[in-house]
Amino acid sequence: MTAGVKPGQKRAPKPEPKDDLKTLLMAEVEKRLDSSPNGLSQAEAQKRLAQDGPNEIPEKTENRYLKFLTYFWGPIPWMIEAAVILSGVVRHWPDFFIILLLLVSNAVVGFWEEHQAGNAIAALKKQLAIKARVKRDGKWTDPLSKEVVSGDVIHLKLGDIVPADARLLPGDPIEVDESALTGESLPASKKPGDAVFSGSIVRQGEIDALVYATGTNTYFGKTAQMVQGPESVSHFQKAVLKIGDYLIVLAVVLVGVIIAAALFRHDPVPSTLEFALVLLVAAIPVAMPTVLSVTMAVGARLLAKKQAIITRLSAIEELAGVDILCSDKTGTLTLNKLTLGDPFMLNGIAAGDLILDAALASSADDKDTIDLAVIGAVKDPKTLTACKVLHFQPFDPVHKRTEATVKGADGKQFWVAKGAPQVTLGMAAKVGAVSDDVKSAIEKAVKDFAAKGYRSLGVARAEEEDKWRMIGVLSMFDAPRPDAKATIAGARDMGVSVKMVTGDQMAIARETAKQLGMGANILDASGLGDIKHHETAQAAEAIEKADGFAQVFPAHKFHIVDVLQQHGHIVGMTGDGVNDAPALKKADCGIAVSGATDTARAAADIVLLAPGLSVIIDAIKESRRIFQRMNSYAMYRIAETLRVLFFMTLAILVFNFYPVTAVMIVMIALLNDGAILSIAYDNVHYKNKPEAWNMRLVLGISTVLGIFGVIAAFGLFYMGERVFHLDRDRIQTLMYLKLSIAGHLTIFLTRTRGPFWSIRPARILWIAVLGTQTVATLIAVYGFFMHPLGWGWAGFVWGYALLWALVNDRIKLLAYRILDPSKAPAVSKKPQDPRPQIEKRAYEVYDERGHHDGQADQDWAEAQAEVQKEHPAPAKT
Repeated sequence: MTAGVKPGQKRAPKPEPKDDLKTLLMAEVEKRLDSSPNGLSQAEAQKRLAQDGPNEIPEKTENRYLKFLTYFWGPIPWMIEAAVILSGVVRHWPDFFIILLLLVSNAVVGFWEEHQAGNAIAALKKQLAIKARVKRDGKWTDPLSKEVVSGDVIHLKLGDIVPADARLLPGDPIEVDESALTGESLPASKKPGDAVFSGSIVRQGEIDALVYATGTNTYFGKTAQMVQGPESVSHFQKAVLKIGDYLIVLAVVLVGVIIAAALFRHDPVPSTLEFALVLLVAAIPVAMPTVLSVTMAVGARLLAKKQAIITRLSAIEELAGVDILCSDKTGTLTLNKLTLGDPFMLNGIAAGDLILDAALASSADDKDTIDLAVIGAVKDPKTLTACKVLHFQPFDPVHKRTEATVKGADGKQFWVAKGAPQVTLGMAAKVGAVSDDVKSAIEKAVKDFAAKGYRSLGVARAEEEDKWRMIGVLSMFDAPRPDAKATIAGARDMGVSVKMVTGDQMAIARETAKQLGMGANILDASGLGDIKHHETAQAAEAIEKADGFAQVFPAHKFHIVDVLQQHGHIVGMTGDGVNDAPALKKADCGIAVSGATDTARAAADIVLLAPGLSVIIDAIKESRRIFQRMNSYAMYRIAETLRVLFFMTLAILVFNFYPVTAVMIVMIALLNDGAILSIAYDNVHYKNKPEAWNMRLVLGISTVLGIFGVIAAFGLFYMGERVFHLDRDRIQTLMYLKLSIAGHLTIFLTRTRGPFWSIRPARILWIAVLGTQTVATLIAVYGFFMHPLGWGWAGFVWGYALLWALVNDRIKLLAYRILDPSKAPAVSKKPQDPRPQIEKRAYEVYDERGHHDGQADQDWAEAQAEVQKEHPAPAKT
């Protein structure tokens, strides 16, 4: 019967803080919580949730209005505000209102985009909300952890994060990792009646527990310091911010030169300062943080559609540089669906009896793949239901076996166990039930199974307690995923080396690697050390060159990642278990695969909702696209800053003439910053190698474009003054329109390494640019806050800017050829190995079929036929 509040009965008062529910007798705890081992009703749970609040520690939330005001505080806003004040002092009201508009616009855009990015990530993380196993109305349900209330009965098993403070109900002892709370690294043993705390992790066993405290009333909630640390800054963000610092320093130096020259010439100080501040504002990359956050948020949403949830935005950037991906085998490279092969029996045991005993030592409730495979292999389910399991001991990493006490159909009691063959063999050896012949036969069977890529599962039986005897070995095979071979080939073509990491034996690892075309260089991880062990140079090189690792333990995973990182690699690591968490945290990009435990998901940067490796490859592709967008934005921003600053500085120093007014500079900044956000959606081609900032190339190309932009600007200035003899007011409008148009055309040059037409821009990008430049043209033609230019001169400026854009595109190609020459490969006399081309084409075929064709062999055959048709020479694979 479900415990709850009966009609007309008042709920027991909420325990006072002095009541220590951690140590009271369980009967008293149940009484005070008005609950029982049967749990609560759903109605009562909802009532308590409304009364006590959700089971979560409230995050610090900022007041929206105060958050908006922070956009008016800081070095850049201060400069804009100073320009507004100076404009008011000298009574330049057009300047005053337009600069004020710039100030407010930057604040609104920055606040809105950050708000949208935050909402997007919050929505994605909701999909990762940890669930709890809770008994409601006498049935087990899976509500979110935040919906757990005091009085609930929860079920805890291996890998679970304890959702609330609870007292253990009758059952077997469990091992709990409380390192997050106490700092103690060794798991603590907990027996029925003991308290377990929110945030701790179940390392061994499973049991039910009665919740007595939730949310801020938990041990963790009371002691944890509510400090929300800022998101770590990635290598990518640091590089972008360095570019920003470079531009700010350059802008400050050149503006200082302008002010010094103006003071030397005795120009009006207020007007000079106002102009200098406005120029500084226009030159500093105000939009850079916004562009960065928008691009990351857009990338996170795109990855979410591909079943990859980003828990840390900068992980997208790190993923772009990953050159080694350590992938677990089961469920990622294989189907994680075991099939039983022919078993090996001892002592005249029938195959059906062997499988039945193994099935009795299994539990379907835990959804374990081994257990499900064994239970599914029982030919007559009635033989299974005829037996009654009196007690079941689930698998744990220490004992490495499952065990059950069973009452047979004849009423006799017996014991069955299944686990690693060496474990069940050792159980029988303890009581002297293993002869040398039996041991040799089992070892030979295991070796034969392993040679075929089969996993072995030992089965033991006891008619008397602890009197175990070995009865046979089951063979199981986890087939490779249909897409794995093509996906690994695709990853290799992208410059990512996939290394298999598995706890299986060497023979199984080699067989799987062979089927996947990964290479046969598999290392036995038992010879590796841990994080406290420093490998020799030879051992470290072996780790670096290995195609995979077998017989891997958690410490090995951490150590493998550490060694690879020390050798300059950006490492991605996949995992799904509790023990994978340290390695996931250590890796540059930790990836929790589909079906991972709560602990693994909490430690990972990316959580996959779909099985297989192809999701990771898609994520790498998307991260590289994001890198390309940011790279093109960085070059655009540097080139434009150099163009505007050097042109303005030289014009003032040499000609003692301000070629554009402060208002014009503000308008250029407004229009450019407004449209450049669309680069987050641009079409780009990712590179087939890990991305890394090449600052020599970025600064080199930007400088070349910036210098030729200055030359083009002075060319138009010369024509306007010396050829067409225009007055200075009209020349200023002419230069305003030229700087605005040429500035936005620059983004079409920096977004491609080849000719500007080599990659079609996204529709939103060219529409944004066309829209802003239409506005800029109308302002210049009809003279809003400047001298009207007329349509004729506006058309001339457009033609001049477009012509120079074509010239600059050719100059860009020449600069790339000089700064980053691509050498043609030498002609080899040896016949080329077509395998890489076949691998690449096989992945393309699989990709074209939407990752769902399930015909890996057919994909490979089609790819091989295509490659051999193009290259008739016989392929030697």
